Amino acid sequence: MTEVPGLSLPARLVAPEPGWTTVADAIVVGSGIAGLTTALRLRQRVDRVLLVTKTVLSEGSTRWAQGGIAAALDPGDSPQEHLHDTLVAGCGICDVDAVTALVHEGPERVRELVALGAEFDLDEFGELKLTREGGHLKDRIAHAGGDATGKEISRALIAALHRVKDDPGIEVIEHALVVDLLRDAGARVCGVTLHVIGEGQVDRVGAALARAVVLATGGLGQVYSATTNPSVATGDGLAAALRAGAEVADVEFVQFHPTVLWLGVGSSGQQPLISEAVRGEGAFLVDCDGVAFMKDVHPLADLAPRDVVSRAIVNRMSETGTDHVHLDARHLGREFLESRFPSIVARCRELGFDPATDLLPVAPAQHYASGGIRTDLHGRSSLPGLYACGEVSCTGVHGANRLASNSLLEGLVFAHRIADDISERLSAGELPQAEPVATQGIPALVNADQRTAVQSAMTAGAGAVRSAQSLAATAAALGALYDSGPAGEPGPLSWETTNLLHVGQVLTLAATLRTETRGGHVRADHPAVDDPAWRGHTVLRRDADGRLSSRFEPVPEQDLS
Repeated sequence: MTEVPGLSLPARLVAPEPGWTTVADAIVVGSGIAGLTTALRLRQRVDRVLLVTKTVLSEGSTRWAQGGIAAALDPGDSPQEHLHDTLVAGCGICDVDAVTALVHEGPERVRELVALGAEFDLDEFGELKLTREGGHLKDRIAHAGGDATGKEISRALIAALHRVKDDPGIEVIEHALVVDLLRDAGARVCGVTLHVIGEGQVDRVGAALARAVVLATGGLGQVYSATTNPSVATGDGLAAALRAGAEVADVEFVQFHPTVLWLGVGSSGQQPLISEAVRGEGAFLVDCDGVAFMKDVHPLADLAPRDVVSRAIVNRMSETGTDHVHLDARHLGREFLESRFPSIVARCRELGFDPATDLLPVAPAQHYASGGIRTDLHGRSSLPGLYACGEVSCTGVHGANRLASNSLLEGLVFAHRIADDISERLSAGELPQAEPVATQGIPALVNADQRTAVQSAMTAGAGAVRSAQSLAATAAALGALYDSGPAGEPGPLSWETTNLLHVGQVLTLAATLRTETRGGHVRADHPAVDDPAWRGHTVLRRDADGRLSSRFEPVPEQDLS
C-alpha cells in the first residue's frame, strides 16, 4: 500500500460510552434483501442472531427497487449469457469468479424466494413473466406488481421474519444506528456500538457483541444533493468500516441512473425514479428538439448500459444548453402503462406528469454505489470477524458499472454464502466470543448543519462528471468542514453527517487517483474510455495512524466480445 499524503480519518466518532450490552452469535445490520436473507438463513444454523435496522424493517433500500431481479430463468437463456452481459456492463474489471457465482447460483436463489412467498408477475401459462432492461441481451428480469419488485421481496422476507418472531434465537432492534465497530485486542471485529431510540428511551448508546458482524447497510446516496436513495442511505456501514481499517475498493464508481424525473432547478433529496424497465418496454429518450439521440450512440440504443446512457444524456444537455432531456412512453398507451407500471404512473401524475400523454422530463441522478467494503467470495472483509453484503460491499460483481437488476440478486446470493460461511466457522470453533478494547485516537464529529455543505461539494465536484480541478475543489471544501465551527452534540444527525463527510472524502480521493473514464467514473480531463493501464481496482485503507493508503490491483483482460 502507498500512503496518500494530506488525508486522514479518525478511528471513531464522538459518542457516549455504552450504557448497556447484549450478546449474540452474529449481528446483522440492515433490513434490505441482503440483511433479511442473511439473518433468516443464519437463524437456521446458529443459536442467536441479532438483526439491527436503522428505522423500521420495511424502510430498507430494497423496497425502492422498481425494475426487478435478474436471473437466467428462461430455457432460452443461460448463466453464461448472463455472465457475458455482466462483464460487458462492468467495463472489464468485474471479478469473474464472483460473477460466475452470481449467475450460476442466482436462479435457484430466486426460486427459493418464490417458495418463501414472494409473488412475482406471471404469464398466461403461470410461469415467471420476464422482461429486459439496459445491457441485457435476453429477457431475464423477473418483476412483481409491475414496478414494485423490491417492495414485494421486502414484504415476503419480513413476513418470513414475523413467522419466527416468537423464536428467542432471533432478536430485532429497530430505530438503531450503528455508530462504530468494536474490536478486540487482536483487532478482530467483535461487535458494534448502537444508538437506539425506543419508547421512553432516547439517546441511548449500547454495545452489541458477537462472534461475527455482517454489515448490510445499503448505499451512500445522501452524500449527493439529488439521489434515488432513501433518506437512511447515509453510508453509515461504509464509514464505520473505513474508520476501523477495512479495505474498500472501487468507491469511485458511482452509478447515476439515466432517467430520474427532473423536478426543476434546486430539487434535492430522494428523487422519483423512472425505471429502466420502461425503456425495456419500448420508451425512448429525446432531446429538447424531439431528436431520439441514443440510436447514434450505442448499438443497444436506449437499452445501452446505464453509464453509457447517463453519459450520453449529460453530453446532449451540454450540447443543447438544457438541464434535462425527455422520456417518450406515450406510444405504449394508457392501458399498458397503468398495468405494467402502476406505481410509476401514479407518482408521475401526483407530480403533474402523465406518461400516457406527456413527455417526461428526466436527468441523471445518483442511484447506486458499485464499490464498497472489499469482500471475498464468502463475504469476508479484510478485517477478521467482519462481513459485508449488498450495496455496502464490493464483491467485484459490478466492476465499474452495475448491470441493471443485478443488485437484488447479489444481495440474495451473497447473503446465503455469508450465512453458510459464518455457521461453518462457528461450528468449527472459529471466531470465539471476545471482549472489545477501547479504540485509541481522538474521535471526530461535525455539526449536523454541515450536511448540505457536504452534499453540495460532492455534487459540484465528484458527481456525474469529474476533473482534477473539480475534485481538488471538493477535497478542499470537505476538509474545511472540520474547522467550520463547533461540532455540536453527538447524536444521529451529527453522526450521519460525519459519516457522509468521511465517505465523501474517500470517494473523492479514489476518483482523483483514477485518471481515466470507465463505467460510472467520468473524467472530463481524461475522456479516453477504458484505458488498459487502469484495468483494475483502486483499493484504499485507513492505517493505524489514521492516514489513508492505496494500491492498484490489475485485472486480467476479459473477453467482452
